[in-house]
Amino acid sequence: MKEVVPLAEGWSLRHSDDLLPAQVPGCVHTDLLAAGLIPDPFLGVNESDVAWVGQRAWTYVRDLPATCTDTALAAPEHERTDLVFDGLDTAATITLDGRELGRTRNMHRRHRFDVTGRHGLLEVDFASAYDEAASVRALTGERPNVYPEPFQYIRKMACGFGWDWGPTLVTAGIWRPVRLERWSTARLAGVRPLVTVHGGTGRVELRVEVERTAQGAARPLAVRATVGSGLAEARGAVEGTHVVLTLQVPDADLWWPRGYGGQPLYDLELALVEEAAGPGGEERPLDTWHRRIGFRTVEVDRSADSHGTGFTLVVNGERVFARGVNWIPDDVFPSRITPERYRTRLRQTADAGVDLVRIWGGGIYEDDAFYDACDELGLMVWQDFLFACAAYPEEQPLRGEVEAEARDNVVRLMPHPSLVLWNGNNENLWGFRDWDWEPELRGDSWGGGYYLDLLPRIVAELDPTRPYTAGSPWSGSWDHHPNDPAHGTYHSWEVWNRRDYAEYRDSVPRFVSEFGWQAPPAMATLRRALPGERLAPDSPGMLHHQKAEDGNGKLNRGVERHFELPEGDFDRWHYLTQVVQARAIATGIEHWRSHWPVCAGTVVWQINDCWPVSSWSAIDGDGRLKPLYHELRRVYADRLLTVQPGDGHGGPPVLAVVNQSAEPWQARVTLRRLRADGTEAAGRAIDVTVPARSVHRRTVPQELAPAPRSAKEFLVADSEDLRSVHFCVTDRDFAYPVPHYDVAVESPVGSGTGNVEVVVTAHTLVRDLLLQADRLGPDAVCDTGLRTLLPGERLRLRVTGAAETGANAVRAALFCVEPA
Repeated sequence: MKEVVPLAEGWSLRHSDDLLPAQVPGCVHTDLLAAGLIPDPFLGVNESDVAWVGQRAWTYVRDLPATCTDTALAAPEHERTDLVFDGLDTAATITLDGRELGRTRNMHRRHRFDVTGRHGLLEVDFASAYDEAASVRALTGERPNVYPEPFQYIRKMACGFGWDWGPTLVTAGIWRPVRLERWSTARLAGVRPLVTVHGGTGRVELRVEVERTAQGAARPLAVRATVGSGLAEARGAVEGTHVVLTLQVPDADLWWPRGYGGQPLYDLELALVEEAAGPGGEERPLDTWHRRIGFRTVEVDRSADSHGTGFTLVVNGERVFARGVNWIPDDVFPSRITPERYRTRLRQTADAGVDLVRIWGGGIYEDDAFYDACDELGLMVWQDFLFACAAYPEEQPLRGEVEAEARDNVVRLMPHPSLVLWNGNNENLWGFRDWDWEPELRGDSWGGGYYLDLLPRIVAELDPTRPYTAGSPWSGSWDHHPNDPAHGTYHSWEVWNRRDYAEYRDSVPRFVSEFGWQAPPAMATLRRALPGERLAPDSPGMLHHQKAEDGNGKLNRGVERHFELPEGDFDRWHYLTQVVQARAIATGIEHWRSHWPVCAGTVVWQINDCWPVSSWSAIDGDGRLKPLYHELRRVYADRLLTVQPGDGHGGPPVLAVVNQSAEPWQARVTLRRLRADGTEAAGRAIDVTVPARSVHRRTVPQELAPAPRSAKEFLVADSEDLRSVHFCVTDRDFAYPVPHYDVAVESPVGSGTGNVEVVVTAHTLVRDLLLQADRLGPDAVCDTGLRTLLPGERLRLRVTGAAETGANAVRAALFCVEPA
């Protein structure tokens, strides 16, 4: 039977003339940090002080004793010993006892070397990623790029070279596990389960590739497979090095996205055996393989209609409005991301109402633990191939690496039912058309051959059970602009970059796969990341942790369109930027959801961060929830109540009642036209029945609609525990009263230290009340985000982990909109 020997221990990193303890998996930065040789690059402006790390070569070493590889000493039944690296970052030369085993130049694929009978000093020499990129660029020629870093010339995590939310920390190291595999006769070299379901019967077509030793070339081999606890079994003889098995599971339980059904998973097990030599003999086990699978169908409906060309995910025949988020690597040092951290972040994502996670093309193919958690949580995964925001050469040596990388990861990830879409790239088709690449390229390759030829061929060959799209954004063909909102997927960035968030309502794209708005991280995150700094929007640390071009300028313009920009009041600025971020995203999602099924999905940029930074995230770099996170929970809930402006010509507003649940919703909606002081000018209850997975839209009756441009009246819609408020003018123009509310702090019976309930009683209109719990202690969490209260209403906020719970401290942590 194959024996696996992990090689996590015993590694050292050469630093000058010294050997430092090295953690594997890990990287140079984390080893130097553990040794106290570099400052934490996440703090202050330390990032700049450690730039030298990515500019030089590094070597990892350990002893590989004879007992590990010599079959005569270790286990005579093993004919072969392989050294297997699941991830080397990136350009490496591997030597054993002074003799070269091989060279690698791709962070995103696995590598295997025959070390049978060999032992001695194992060395992994990493060249500087900059040097590797320069050598490739010299072969292929220059290509345009959005950022002044050479990431398109090396198959490495692009965002490690810096992005508009990420630091420039160019890593090197053994970033995924390494092991020895000792085996004889044959091993399982590749397993591809094609999982489908027809008429209620689940079908697994297992395509198995076997590698044999010289001694095992003629031996009779077989594979046997099972699904579940004997639900289906199959056995087949291996002819040469390949075999295909088919298993059928009658009445298979279907895997569904969260909110549409359950997520049943079936154990799929495969065993490779040497068949018995004669009657009465016993077969000999050689290797095993195990994954969990789920039965479901998935397609993308790209049919043309009167609105253009659709892009709708269809799972098990059910058309889905995708409530999505974009995912970036959760740490700029990915080896630090544990399975527990993946599960925590993805649990938070699911709890926000999200049902789709797009893994963005400038990051990594995530660890199996990521996809396992998505399988269990019902989070659909949209997987980008790893190309982003640059023209990529298609010549060697990159082309061969791209193909090997794609084949490796398609086979690795295809067992996961959560994986619903392969996507060729991020923004490169758009960039070729709009970012002045075409004249600069002068006919040189730029990646189009990957996205429109190579990658779809690989997916069609290896994983025909899933749809492929050439890019995000992509209109489906060159017949339309790549980022045409009426065709396919669309990225909405003009609003954040140049316009007011209200202008999200100007169009109804078919599928919005990127849009977002920035805000700083939580206050406790800033205090940890910028120790000793007097915080201000333009303080040195704040500017260093703002990577977007004119990021603070855009933040300020976003605030100024709605509020007076607070001068010299960082706390107020911090609150207002959070409010604007939450409102901006809510504005887009409410508008686009109200136009289902024309618009079939929104994918917010972004759910997470890789370090403490001002960014578009809903969860900051320390894992703290921004107000946007709580707003996502509201606007991504199955049931949503929203009031949308009229037709732009003074028409009355529109009430949209969105029901994405599986049951009809019989809603009684109370509409009230209120004055600024909270008194009622007019009101009426409306009964609405909304079918499952549907939207009901109706014009607000004239007598309930505030006058166009009214600065003294607003509209409130309530149904059950849902509320939507509609103001006809910006906050700076509305006649807000001075907010007045009472605050009481209660300790629930049996609660732990630091767990309190804050009761806020409003005596006036209180708009967008927010308790910033982390101001009560770095571990404090509040269960509620922005809330608007009317006079006489009471709100109960639950806080856990607070270090300070006095009424004065709590009141100081409360913010709301104030009159201009």
